[in-house]
Amino acid sequence: MSAVRDNHENRIYLENGNTLVCTGRWTVHAVAGLQQQLERVRLPGGHALVINGESITTMDTAGSWLINRIRQQCGTDGAQVRLEAFRPEHSSLVELVGDVSHDTPAQPATQRLHTRWISIGNDLVNFLAFIGETVVALLRAIANPGRVRWKVMLVEIADAGYKAMPIVGLLSFLMGVVIAYQGAVQLKLYGANISVADLVGFSMLRELAPLLTAIVVSGRTGSAYAAQIGTMQVTEEVAAMRTIGIPPIDMLVLPKLIALIIVMPLLSVFADILSICGGMLMANLQLGIGFNAFVIRLGEAINYSTFMIGIGKAPVFAAIIAIVGCYQGFKVQGSAESVGRHTTISVVQSIFLVIVADALFSILFSMLGV
Repeated sequence: MSAVRDNHENRIYLENGNTLVCTGRWTVHAVAGLQQQLERVRLPGGHALVINGESITTMDTAGSWLINRIRQQCGTDGAQVRLEAFRPEHSSLVELVGDVSHDTPAQPATQRLHTRWISIGNDLVNFLAFIGETVVALLRAIANPGRVRWKVMLVEIADAGYKAMPIVGLLSFLMGVVIAYQGAVQLKLYGANISVADLVGFSMLRELAPLLTAIVVSGRTGSAYAAQIGTMQVTEEVAAMRTIGIPPIDMLVLPKLIALIIVMPLLSVFADILSICGGMLMANLQLGIGFNAFVIRLGEAINYSTFMIGIGKAPVFAAIIAIVGCYQGFKVQGSAESVGRHTTISVVQSIFLVIVADALFSILFSMLGV
């Protein structure tokens, strides 16, 4: 049976033991029938196979996909596959679809785990390198303040600080209310009502106020940094900066980093004040403690070092949030989906690293007896 005689029939059959002859219209309408014929053909496993496409009259992406499936199946069995007598346009389409739809063989579980650890290690190295570049740029800016974009930094201070005050203040006030209420229930049992001032003061000023502020800023400002820089990556504005010789870290990262380091201690002080007000109000309503008595007891229980420990954490939290947000922004590649993914990652990583840093501070202060 010759290939010419089958020119207008949609067929696939084996000839001479190693030549797979394809005839007719290899289109989306015929591919189902061709697949059924292919299942009845015994392909030569481990031997060279020639796919003859001389008699193919029409081919679309569905037909070229089926050709690539045959090539992949025989290649998996160890056979060498060669295309023969295909029209140039058909051959080009087969290669194009093969490049797009090629499936990588599934890796063993151990190899996937190994690849995953390598990826984590590379990401950690890149993150540390980014921190190093940012620190070097910051030192250059300190040595030469003219390099800092002061107007942009003032805008960043307004966005990260002033505009964040309502949400930070509200959450801190409510947290003070919750701490005072929960403490009042237990302290009332022992007649230690006045000690609610100690509880609210220590817990909020030393730990919860700066930590709550950092979490809010991570979700609000850190995500904005990642989204802004990520969008600039997609629109190739960052690449344009590098092309004209402007370091993106000096232009995009430093104003954000310096602004956040400035505003985070101020936001923490604001959170301290509002949380104390919330605790004082609840102590008055729940335990009948007057405002004057609460303030006097707070002054006796809380010293200057307790206040400064909480404020001292804020610049560290600010640096973590700014660096992680900007780093994830620079990792965005080519699509809006990538912007959303890395923005989410920036928030998760920022909150995680802030809590880790707070735990390390607690261990350090415990060792120092502070």
